[in-house]
Amino acid sequence: EIFYYIYAVLYSPDYREKYGKFLKYEFPRIPFPDDYEKLKEIAEYGKKLVNLHLLKDEALNTPIIKFEGKGNNKVEKVFYKDGKVYINTTQYFYKVEKEVWEYRIGSYQILKKWLSDRKYRNLSYEDVKTYMKIVKAIKETLKLQTELREVEENDEKSKSKTED
Repeated sequence: EIFYYIYAVLYSPDYREKYGKFLKYEFPRIPFPDDYEKLKEIAEYGKKLVNLHLLKDEALNTPIIKFEGKGNNKVEKVFYKDGKVYINTTQYFYKVEKEVWEYRIGSYQILKKWLSDRKYRNLSYEDVKTYMKIVKAIKETLKLQTELREVEENDEKSKSKTED
């Protein structure tokens, strides 16, 4: 539970905003909640995030994007335009939301980096499926981050009520 709690905290938008500057130079400091129930609640988010990021979540098997175009699946030039992530001039992943395309971990733009690491290679069927899972994992991560923010805001509101 502690691992999952820490994982969730590190993905918390509020935590990243508050400690972003320090994270570039120091090891992260993890604030622990006052009660075990809050730790368990946040740990559940961490567990979901871990399963998403390891591509083990069953929901990832149902894609939310498509791979279209004719060609040899060779990654030549990666770019994003109008909801499409092109791997060359004729082939692309379609229905990729801009927010998902722009998602970063540290300085890496995940979707672009994954494809760029495969430049001049032909994507296999498994590579295409994996990329589709990564897109959905990022979409679900964004959703969980929003939910985490709401949990934290509700926690702050309840703390301020008890202090009044």
